[in-house]
Amino acid sequence: MSSVKDIRLACYRRLIRMHHEAKVGHLGGNLSCLDALLVVFHDFMKDGDRFVLSKGHSVGALYITLWSCGKLQEDSLRTFHADGTYLAGHPPVRGIEDISFATGSLGHGLSLSAGMALGMRLQSQVNHIYCLTSDGEWQEGSTWEALIFSHHHQLSNLTILVDHNNLQGFGTTADVASMSPLWERLKGFDLDTAIVNGHDLDEISSALSQPQKGMKIIFLKTTKGRGISGLEDKLESHYLPISDDQFLLSMMELSR
Repeated sequence: MSSVKDIRLACYRRLIRMHHEAKVGHLGGNLSCLDALLVVFHDFMKDGDRFVLSKGHSVGALYITLWSCGKLQEDSLRTFHADGTYLAGHPPVRGIEDISFATGSLGHGLSLSAGMALGMRLQSQVNHIYCLTSDGEWQEGSTWEALIFSHHHQLSNLTILVDHNNLQGFGTTADVASMSPLWERLKGFDLDTAIVNGHDLDEISSALSQPQKGMKIIFLKTTKGRGISGLEDKLESHYLPISDDQFLLSMMELSR
């Protein structure tokens, strides 16, 4: 865990700078899930394990995490969102070994993860699948179908993480199609669940460390736009690029 704590600030700063230089939005949801990605990749994933980013619009956080693991180079980060890049605004279909699927049409990632987890079991592989979803995509029927499938097959090699930041493209999840808090809606399933502060590295690690009998789902209570004054917990952080002033202020605040 100490290694994640040591690099966390640099990863926040590089993620914000990458989005600012590319002049693109979707930064808020990247900032809400970055801590969880760092813990999963640095402290839990082993050779042969796979990670599926179902909330594909947060791929910037995944690129930065891979960069922090030495799997992407600085030169590649500079091409983010540029013409001809393989660091597109959603996970690419090819070009990055650690990305298994091109995701972004919300609601697909859990189905893909469940199929891969079952396939590994049928082949007697001991590897693990980690899938990160948004809270908004639990309004998608396909996500619930994947949950039913995963529970039926008791996929103990699948861990689902939910970035529960309470915001989506058109407003709060409660206003758009109330499913919040999501963990209350899942009480009827016999699931291995945990509810943690999604920005507390120790809490995330503790939840991931617990022995897993069936499928596990970890709800990450997070803040969209974390680390940028004026954008934290704001809908604007979902779409809008940050201004030069917001960028400079965030760099100063993240230096303290």
